[in-house]
Amino acid sequence: MRISTKDWFKSGTPWVWLNAGAVSISVIMVVGLLALIAVRGLEHFWPASVVEADLLAQDGSRRVIAGEIVQTEDVSAIQLIASGVKLPADVEFAKRYLLKVGNRDVTGSDFAWALERTMENPRYPENMVVFERREWGNFYGYLEAVKKDGNIIATGDEAVTQLTELMERVLDIHDDIYAIEKGEIGSINHGIERLRLKERGLELDGYTKDTAPQKFAEIAAKRAEFDAQYEDIQARLANLYQQFSRDSLVASTVDGHQVEIDLGKVVRFYQPNQMGLTEKVGFYFAKLWEFVADDPREANTEGGIFPAIYGTVLMVLLMSVFVTPFGVVAAVYLREYAKQGVLTRTIRIAVNNLAGVPSIVYGVFGLGFFIYFLGDEIDSLFFREAMPSPTFGTPGLLWASLTLALLTVPVVIVATEEGLSRIPRSVREGSLALGATKFETLWRIIIPMSSPAMMTGLILAVARAAGEVAPLMLVGVVKLAPSLPLDGNYPFLHLDQKFMHLGFHIYDVGFQSPNVEAARPLVYATALLLVMVIGALNLASVAIRNRLREKYKALEV
Repeated sequence: MRISTKDWFKSGTPWVWLNAGAVSISVIMVVGLLALIAVRGLEHFWPASVVEADLLAQDGSRRVIAGEIVQTEDVSAIQLIASGVKLPADVEFAKRYLLKVGNRDVTGSDFAWALERTMENPRYPENMVVFERREWGNFYGYLEAVKKDGNIIATGDEAVTQLTELMERVLDIHDDIYAIEKGEIGSINHGIERLRLKERGLELDGYTKDTAPQKFAEIAAKRAEFDAQYEDIQARLANLYQQFSRDSLVASTVDGHQVEIDLGKVVRFYQPNQMGLTEKVGFYFAKLWEFVADDPREANTEGGIFPAIYGTVLMVLLMSVFVTPFGVVAAVYLREYAKQGVLTRTIRIAVNNLAGVPSIVYGVFGLGFFIYFLGDEIDSLFFREAMPSPTFGTPGLLWASLTLALLTVPVVIVATEEGLSRIPRSVREGSLALGATKFETLWRIIIPMSSPAMMTGLILAVARAAGEVAPLMLVGVVKLAPSLPLDGNYPFLHLDQKFMHLGFHIYDVGFQSPNVEAARPLVYATALLLVMVIGALNLASVAIRNRLREKYKALEV
């Protein structure tokens, strides 16, 4: 039986296919975007081979160049000729490479463009060494000698073996220095600062060394104890730094320029042109772990982003703690207690409109109300001894979490109201008929049954808050935080402290970095990690929601 076009449209089949196609295209676009981000970001950590070639200049001279090929593109001859490059008349397009040549302290730039037609005799020497440094980026060249206390102890092939042993010792010393400076010295500085504030508080209360000698004596004794500990630590640090800077290496660039590098400034060294697949895979995962677990360096273009991950997760958790009770209480009042009239409908319209307010407006409000008004009042009432230095009257973790809670509370209110409206009226009436009060019915029956909807609102709030950047720039996020907001020093969770955030890190590395080419792959890698963090937080919330849904499924009518 043949179906007419009119009947086919009436059956709804075209709209089913249209919706299916739209969903498929959306899924393909999302997967494609994630794949692009993953490929561009994760390939950065693979140890690429280093090519060495003779580069022919425009004036006919030659020089040797070496580096990693990080980008290949075809450029029109018209564009190249306009920039001063001489090409034969029959050439329409020319391939050129972007090489990461490193050696910024020698050449002044980490990257260089080179036309394929001007690169002659390309080769991959096995003794080419890459030194990853804490400053000045990578160094590409050849290892000439290893020095100990200023004396050469190894050259040639033996230098690589000797350098491997010395690097293990130097890295262990670096870890010890880092632990002392971040841990022990940080704890002592925190203790001394608390003593200073305590002493200042006594002075503000009118006490002097004559009227309260015992209190001031206790502070002086504790300060003397901290000073003694600090002197001991300084002696240990001086010894470690002496050992740390004892050894060095001599390396030469491909054009013969020799450089002596302190081993303390080297993170690792490797010879990519002679690495096997197993070695490259091991190196790749070691670099990935460094990216996730270490602190950033080199203006955030090298090292890891652990402080940004930590700050993002901690801020989202605090935001969730703030937004959930406020959103739930507001929704319960509007649905269960408020008289359903013009005023209530107006409030609902206002809540829905708040969800569309630009996030930067919330940032300005947080800066003006939370920081300049509320924070200053808190400082004047509870932190007089720290004045004029602000404690809460400055951007910090607390104000950032509250600002994002205010930003996302409309989402939680709407989702919770939807959940409350789906609870059958018979459930409420049955509970009241059995003698329960309205509050008991609400607390023991209605709210537990609507908890999956509350979790849905929280999931949406987390998804939006974790990716916000504009308001955070005003209320607490910074380019580089010296310490984490949660540590072992009292009061352990420092709500007044500034923090790093993955979203702001992407903005900073992508648009504020002085080394754009070096920062570009890290933008992709950090964006991928931000998506994974948001996904992990959402999956945890979804798991809780599903568990609650199964738990209270029997109560549904």
